[in-house]
Amino acid sequence: MKIRTPRARRMAPLCLRPCVLAVLSLVSAQVVAQAQPWAAPVLLAQNARMPSLQDTMVTATRTEQPLADLVADVSIVDRETIEGSGATGLADVLARLPGIEISRNGGVGNASSVFLRGAESRFTAVYIDGVRIDSQSTGGAQWEQIPLSQIDRIEVLRGPAAAVYGSDAIGGVIQLFTRRGEGPARPSVGVGIGNQGTRKIEAGISGAAGQDGVFDYSLGIAREISDGFDAKVSGSHNPDRDSYQSTSGNARLGLRINARHRLDATLLASRMKSGYDDFSYSPAKPTDDRNMNRLRTAGLTWAAQWSDVYSTRVSITDSVNRYETTPSLYLTETQLRGYLWQNDFRWGAHRFSAALERREDDLQNAPIQNGRSQDALALGYGFNAGRHTLQLNVRHDSDSEFGGKDTGSASYGYAFAPRWRATASVGTAFRAPTLYHRFSEYGVATLQPETSRNAELGLRYAQDRSSFSVVAYRNRVSNLISFAGAGTCASAFGCYANTARAQYEGVTFAGSYHLSGVQLHGSLDLQNPRDLDTGKQLARRAKRHATLGADTRIADWTLGAEVQASGRRFDNAANTNVLGGYALFNLYASTRIARDYTLLARIDNLADKDYQLARTYATPGRTLYVGVKWAPQ
Repeated sequence: MKIRTPRARRMAPLCLRPCVLAVLSLVSAQVVAQAQPWAAPVLLAQNARMPSLQDTMVTATRTEQPLADLVADVSIVDRETIEGSGATGLADVLARLPGIEISRNGGVGNASSVFLRGAESRFTAVYIDGVRIDSQSTGGAQWEQIPLSQIDRIEVLRGPAAAVYGSDAIGGVIQLFTRRGEGPARPSVGVGIGNQGTRKIEAGISGAAGQDGVFDYSLGIAREISDGFDAKVSGSHNPDRDSYQSTSGNARLGLRINARHRLDATLLASRMKSGYDDFSYSPAKPTDDRNMNRLRTAGLTWAAQWSDVYSTRVSITDSVNRYETTPSLYLTETQLRGYLWQNDFRWGAHRFSAALERREDDLQNAPIQNGRSQDALALGYGFNAGRHTLQLNVRHDSDSEFGGKDTGSASYGYAFAPRWRATASVGTAFRAPTLYHRFSEYGVATLQPETSRNAELGLRYAQDRSSFSVVAYRNRVSNLISFAGAGTCASAFGCYANTARAQYEGVTFAGSYHLSGVQLHGSLDLQNPRDLDTGKQLARRAKRHATLGADTRIADWTLGAEVQASGRRFDNAANTNVLGGYALFNLYASTRIARDYTLLARIDNLADKDYQLARTYATPGRTLYVGVKWAPQ
């Protein structure tokens, strides 16, 4: 008898020789600092740029703050870096950041997982323009649904943030932003081709209209098609090429009512159809198995500055996540609605915040049709003066299913010398059981939230275009939900239960160094994600993974090279199925070929390395992508 559970999530590999790791640690990672000598560095992907004094980040505290005021371990990826990556999948861009690993069941469009500091994919809270996305069947964002072509900026917060965001933010938070219009109308059109029959076309326009730009807008649409490759390398499967097709669009509109009040509306929609190979494939009855993913997000926000010290933000958000397969019929749909009233008060070096938030989750996964709600009160306090930075947050969530949950966090930064800052933080977090965990035939009504306790220490240095950071952390998770033996659920094959414990601990090195016109950047993660009860390494997470890159300008060209390396991983909890380590070499170049035209070329996996991100699943091998973009200046 076939057990129908949400599709399995695959994960990612990593391993390298100690001598190479030593070199990577010397040049480790993408960091940039504010002009202040003790400003917090900001980790960026390749093509790192220096943030200006006006650069801010929203994700760390849910309130826009200067980078210099942050204690948190964060990364920022801008649009220039996204376009320069030549990547099709969002997960591929994230994999080049410190502390992040990925896995994927074959090519783009198939089930993908993102591990932040080694934590399960469901332990990262994900937002698009402030709209929460999640699957209440598999748990966590379905990364393959998110269209990279519509994303203008990525902010990554590493470490628990439940005291700010509530459920799910055990490993951290990833927030994605679409483009915001400003200035005169700026149209753009881009086309690209690659091997494996990859074709891409995108178009957009953004700008502001009215007196002093009272109305701003940004619209975008994209279409991607690829013939793909055979998703599996072994076992019974259809030996066809598993192609994908993706269509996406977004709209972001803003209205400045007056100098102190503003309305923003966002809408994003994406459809992807991709091939996969079902485990039940039979040569006697060949089938063309297809995934069909749909994602839609919508948000409306009113921001008001009532005085020089007091501001509020009210938002209503909605997201729909739909996944189905054919000809093997399966359908699941999650809808999330959110309501937020954020209050911020600034008094000199002090910042106070108070927020009321409601989240409503609904799942349709036949025969399941259930919902729940969470109501929350969150309070925050921040202080930044002289060499001292302090951030305190507490939050209470009341869940309609299991009751209340309290979380808190405390972070402190001390600039003990010019350009040097030491940081320390502690925090608790939780993840509520999914509706599938509670109401499927394997569900148990008495399941409790998965909970965590995290502590970390950091050291950061920044001067001019060179910087360095090291962060050591330990995050212990209790009440992990796993598939256990027979219990009180309806299934005789087993039930979900709070039976496991895990620990994610490690050290992340990140740095950037400017040397004779060449910008070096890289990161090194030494970690030990393990099951505390068995002592085994958690599946598809490496103990070592790293990136190393270099960018330079020669004449009118921007040239770059990078290495992505990973250590040995295991494909199962018993640590018997080994995924070997690998190193990938990538090259990229861009230049302006005419006044308004830019050419981009990229080769990934230059050596055509044979490796796996999930056992029995293939990876694309050497890939070439060339694109041209028209954007009048």
